[in-house]
Amino acid sequence: MPAGTIRYWAAAKAAAGTAEEPYAAATLAEALDAVRERHPGELTRVLQRCSFLIDGAPVGTRSHETVRLAEGGTVEVLPPFAGG
Repeated sequence: MPAGTIRYWAAAKAAAGTAEEPYAAATLAEALDAVRERHPGELTRVLQRCSFLIDGAPVGTRSHETVRLAEGGTVEVLPPFAGG
């Protein structure tokens, strides 16, 4: 199972209570399911509005189940930014 880092920004960082944490997941969907289990509540709501970058590439409208994660990769969790 690939392992890497999830980085939270802005409202996602506040809701998670941390700037980053590790993942161990094969897909973005699996990684986000684990995040929801670790951080029930506000972060779960924030994630519904977020965009995601995987190793610098936008996920866009792709199904999270189809987005493969790499060993040593990075998932950026980007909530909407005011003025952005």
